[in-house]
Amino acid sequence: EPLMSKKEWLGTIEQIVFKTFMGTAPFVSPFSIHNPDGWRYWLMHFASSARARQVYNDTLHRNSTRQAHFGRSGLNMLSFNPEEEGSLYLFNLDGRKQALEQLRNDIPSVISGFGDVVRVGDFYHDIYNLTASHSDDIKTALIDSDDIEVLTPNGGERRRAGTITEDDTIRIRNQKSFHSLWKK
Repeated sequence: EPLMSKKEWLGTIEQIVFKTFMGTAPFVSPFSIHNPDGWRYWLMHFASSARARQVYNDTLHRNSTRQAHFGRSGLNMLSFNPEEEGSLYLFNLDGRKQALEQLRNDIPSVISGFGDVVRVGDFYHDIYNLTASHSDDIKTALIDSDDIEVLTPNGGERRRAGTITEDDTIRIRNQKSFHSLWKK
């Protein structure tokens, strides 16, 4: 059997570390410290709330030259085969652009899994163990989607990402875009 590349090794180890520590806290974040010259060590973050994980993800992005993740950049960050797919996600602007594209595709599928309607706080609770994405990118993907809408507690539609609250509701639009019909 051929030896794994450093990236494949990183992805495999990240999956093992995540699965091993999942039972220790509701939110587990295994990310390697990025050193292109060789050595690797892990930064582990354990949290009991989605909000703590959200803040941690945003901190990783502020320190983008120091952390790395091998895998998907959208939702389901570890749902890949390191020998066939995945890339090194460095939490930088290029990574965020890639993540935003994946989030735009991933989020409507997750919302459909809730029965087409979910409270934002419940959505965060469900996804934050599965993403390395910045909270602003998740909110932007919610607002930019042609297939979903974010509604205020009073039923009005949110139009700006920065105004989304945990008490808002995310709903699949009654009429889906042509884009979503072609993705299947």
